[in-house]
Amino acid sequence: MKKALSVTAILSSLLLAAPVALQAQFSYTTNADGLTLTITGYAGTPSVGPVDIPTNINGLTVVNIGNAAFAGQIVTYPLRFFEPDNYPTSVTIPGTVTNIGQGAFYYCASLTYATFSNGVISIGEGAFSDCASLTNVTIPASVSSIGGGAFSDCASLTAITVDVTNSFYSSVNGVLFDKNQFTLLEYPCGLGGNYAIPETVTNIGQGAFSNCVSLTSVTIPNGVTSIGESAFEDCAGLTNATIPGTVTNIGNSAFYYCTRLTGATIPDGVTSIGEMTFDGCASLTSVTIPTGVTSIGESAFEACTGLTNITISGTVTNIGDSAFCDCPSLTSAIIPDGVTSIGESMFASCASLTSVTIPASVTSIGDSAFFYCSNLTSATIPAGVTSIGELAFRNCTSLTSVTIPASVTSIGVEAFEYCFSLTNVFFTGDAPAADLHAFWSDTNTTAYYLPGTAGWVAFSASTGLRTVLWNALIQAGNSSLGVRSNQFMFNITGTTGIPIVVEACTNLASPVWTPLQTLMLNNGSFSFSEPLQTNNSGRFYRISSP
Repeated sequence: MKKALSVTAILSSLLLAAPVALQAQFSYTTNADGLTLTITGYAGTPSVGPVDIPTNINGLTVVNIGNAAFAGQIVTYPLRFFEPDNYPTSVTIPGTVTNIGQGAFYYCASLTYATFSNGVISIGEGAFSDCASLTNVTIPASVSSIGGGAFSDCASLTAITVDVTNSFYSSVNGVLFDKNQFTLLEYPCGLGGNYAIPETVTNIGQGAFSNCVSLTSVTIPNGVTSIGESAFEDCAGLTNATIPGTVTNIGNSAFYYCTRLTGATIPDGVTSIGEMTFDGCASLTSVTIPTGVTSIGESAFEACTGLTNITISGTVTNIGDSAFCDCPSLTSAIIPDGVTSIGESMFASCASLTSVTIPASVTSIGDSAFFYCSNLTSATIPAGVTSIGELAFRNCTSLTSVTIPASVTSIGVEAFEYCFSLTNVFFTGDAPAADLHAFWSDTNTTAYYLPGTAGWVAFSASTGLRTVLWNALIQAGNSSLGVRSNQFMFNITGTTGIPIVVEACTNLASPVWTPLQTLMLNNGSFSFSEPLQTNNSGRFYRISSP
């Protein structure tokens, strides 16, 4: 006996058509056995009414409902058979059908319940996702495979019931689990509220709580080792989720756009944070990345607009593109030694970022890495970096000074464009390749270069920057160096107008250089002096660029 599935609008004329005409409304492909077929879509004009899927078409038995066969929207799946306002209201699936494909009834917004005949073996990934009116699902004993997110984003769904004789799946209080309740597969979005995951669970499956906007808190028990991809994606009402110390894996997009989540404690056993794991968690204010984590995925904390502090452990060696992009409240970042690349847009639009520590291990700074970090005042690029990407520091309007090491051979297009406050760029090697748009040449930016380096005439012509030789020296071979009137004194000479910092330390074996004075070398010389420091066994001086 045929059992009905409710789904939205189909032709009313379909109800009056003869069986042959009805069968002509379906598109299908013949399976390899030559005896059965897969329905791939509905070819008629939509209207209100039920649809009976026949047991056979042209002598071929209907056994599969293909991927996206009744999908309501083309943006997610490639086939489109129903306009958004014209969904089928009911579909009768015959007992011959064994497989329901990926997204088969995706976005059928008026589907209210689904009862499958005993004979269905597999329900594909996202098969009934975004069926907003679906309230109840019954899984027969025959089903042995249910794809990830098969019933995700179903806002009205309050229960998934599984036949007790099913060998592969079970349900408790309407929540779908594997047979032994080790893996939580699907939490009906219509339940909402607070939920305590059973103690038997060790895995939270892909999309298990996806788009459960009325879920406010979840208790994850000790024993859970894995939180699957998109497990809590778009749980906009979720304010608290404590991750136990037993968890070792957090999947991509696990907490994507949980906009009210205020805190996240990542356990010590986790070794990687996946792509977009906390992307869009606007209420997240502080995160500690524990020792043991080696990689932070692409966009892992993107658009965490409330994030003010991030502590990254020294074990991290890889940080993905856009990892902290669009975190406008983030004020500082220390990137650990071992990280080799500042990825594309890693800190883009972090408007409150005033300082960033880039370790010596970094060899490249990607496109837009610090784009629109409007409060960043200085950037020291470590020796070893060979390239600075396009737009890397564009619109860093507070940036006043940059030191570029000899290892840099190229500066990307618009890398420092619209850096209106940038007055000093210090180069320690030969002129790198750069064009007219690498810097904002309408300001008074000056490029300072060292004696013995080359390419500066061409560099000035290509970038529009003024280039000046930075050749400051402490004069050690004349009477100006020494102690007079209880002051230690020396003269500094060099190109007129170059900026200089005088620094001192007390231990050359482990030097900590302290800035003493910043000055401009007016008239090509300066006489430095300071009171004798009698409480130190030794004192050493040097001069450098600001």
